[in-house]
Amino acid sequence: MTTLLPHLAAAGTSLKVPWGQTPMYNTVMSVAAGVGLLLFVWLGYLLYTRRPVLAEGWAAAFGVLGLILTITGAHMSLTWPLSNIAPFDNVIFGEPSLAFGVIMLAAAVIMWTQRARLATEVGEAAQGNMRLDYARQLSAPLSLFAAAMGLGLFGIAAAGWRYTLFAAPPQEPISGQFANHPLLEATFISGLYLLAGLGLVLLPIAVQWLHRTVVLVIGVAWTVAGLAFTLFGALNFFTHIGLIIHTT
Repeated sequence: MTTLLPHLAAAGTSLKVPWGQTPMYNTVMSVAAGVGLLLFVWLGYLLYTRRPVLAEGWAAAFGVLGLILTITGAHMSLTWPLSNIAPFDNVIFGEPSLAFGVIMLAAAVIMWTQRARLATEVGEAAQGNMRLDYARQLSAPLSLFAAAMGLGLFGIAAAGWRYTLFAAPPQEPISGQFANHPLLEATFISGLYLLAGLGLVLLPIAVQWLHRTVVLVIGVAWTVAGLAFTLFGALNFFTHIGLIIHTT
C-alpha cells in the first residue's frame, strides 16, 4: 500500500531511497484494520441473530488489534515518518488507524466490563432481544464519532481519485507492474475507503433503528473492505520487502 510522489515513482530503477530509515508499517496497520472490520461484522451477526457470545475472547481480540492501530496510528499522526516520501500518507493511513484503534480499545473495554450481560447463553428470543438492545445502547454514543470518521474516509477516497494517489513505484514487486496506470490502484484503494466509510456513516442509523437493509449494507461493505484490506496488507509484507531490497 505504498504511495509515492509522482516524480519518485517515475524515477526508474536507479532511484535510491532510504527505505531503511522510513517506517512503512501500513502493512500491519492494513491487516489489523481489515481484521477489525471483519470482527465487527462477525460480532454484529452474532448479536443480531441472538447467538451466544464469549465476551472475554472478543475483548482480547479487540484489545490486541486496537493496541496495534492506536500505537502505529498515533506515531504516524504525530511524527509524520513518511514525510520524505509522501507526506499525505501520514494523514491517509495514520489518522484513520488511530481513530479505529481507539474505537476498538473502547469495544474491548465494553466487552470485558459488560461480559456478564453480553456473553449470556441465549436460549430464548426475548433474552436475545434484551441483549441486543443493551448492546445498541452501549454503542450508540460512539457511533456518532464513527460516522464522522466515515465522512473523513469519503474525503480520503475523493482525494485518491482526484490526485491519483496510492500508485506504487515501479521498483515494488507486483504492485509496481501497474505504476504506469496510477488511476487503477487509486480506484482500488479509494473504493475500499469508500466502502469502509459507507458502513461508518450508516452505523448510527443501524444502531438506532436496526433497519434490516441498513444492517445488511453495512455487513456487506465491511466484509468486502475488511477482506481486501487484510489480503492487500498481507501481500504488502512481501512487496515492501522487495521494494526495500530494490531501492537500497
